[in-house]
Amino acid sequence: MAGRGVLAIDHGDGVVSAIEPVDAAVSAGTVVSAGQPVGVVASGGHCADACTHFGVRIDGDYVSPFLFLGGVPLAVLLPLR
Repeated sequence: MAGRGVLAIDHGDGVVSAIEPVDAAVSAGTVVSAGQPVGVVASGGHCADACTHFGVRIDGDYVSPFLFLGGVPLAVLLPLR
C-alpha cells in the first residue's frame, strides 16, 4: 500500500485486522496462531521508523481497535488553567 508493507489478518466472522508498515514473516494464506510472530515493524510512510498503524474492520467498516484491546477509553474534558 503506497510503498509500505501491509499485513492483514482475517480473524473470521467478518473481522480483519491490519498493521503497517511491516515486513511480513508469513506468506498470504498462512494460518497463524495467537502469539505467533507474523512480521517486524518496517519503515515507510509519513512517520519515523518504528511507527506502526493498526486498524480493524468488521464487515468492511473500520471500527476502533480499542474494542479488541480491552475497551474504548472514556474521554475526559479538563478545565482550562
